[in-house]
Amino acid sequence: MVHSTVMRRNLVIAMTGASGAIYGVRLLEVLLAAGCDIYLSISAAAQTVLQHELDLKVDLERFDISQLFPARAEGQAAAKAHIPTTATDVRAQSGEPSDGLAQADQSTHVRAEKPAQLRYCHYLDLAAPIASGSLLTDAMVICPCSCGTLGAIVHGASVNLIHRAAEVHLKERRRLILVPRETPLSLIHLENMHRAAAAGATVLPAMPGFYHRPKTVEDLVDFVVSRICDQLGVANELIGRWG
Repeated sequence: MVHSTVMRRNLVIAMTGASGAIYGVRLLEVLLAAGCDIYLSISAAAQTVLQHELDLKVDLERFDISQLFPARAEGQAAAKAHIPTTATDVRAQSGEPSDGLAQADQSTHVRAEKPAQLRYCHYLDLAAPIASGSLLTDAMVICPCSCGTLGAIVHGASVNLIHRAAEVHLKERRRLILVPRETPLSLIHLENMHRAAAAGATVLPAMPGFYHRPKTVEDLVDFVVSRICDQLGVANELIGRWG
């Protein structure tokens, strides 16, 4: 299969406390494999959801990328996804760049020209680079985006770094993609999504399609991740395209 070479991106990725942690982890995997430079922030509620839904023990005070990809430490998964196999392959310290990630294969269907860099930013560190519009970024994705996070963003109630970084992307007129995962939706949720869209954000709910004939949960996850990548301009072949 011929892989696309993607334009390098400088992205902010945040995970918050909505159900659907698998979307955020898979998105991070794909973007790193594509060679995107990423600033990553994970909220305390997201830490809880990662543990509950994926059995991932993430230490927000001493974060390491291997905590999100423990299965890549050995065996077939490591060879398939080209995710770092040890903590020394890609080590994410607060604010420090981390080299890593080889070119992707058919698990991500993207090709990186250079290894990605990952910088971890604690969600309470309001002095982190992503708190300022002077840091040039291409886009921010909050995946999954809790409705509490959505509400804080649209009402300007920045109480943590994730809220502040989203505010920065709106004020700087940069792309902000919010991936809510909630059902049913109250009028408050709907009005907040309208506010976000009116302010310039892209609201991309985690609503997988079925026209690509998914056979596994991973196929459903990749549908949503593929649509996020499309919005970011990251070429991918995660799903079969309509027509």
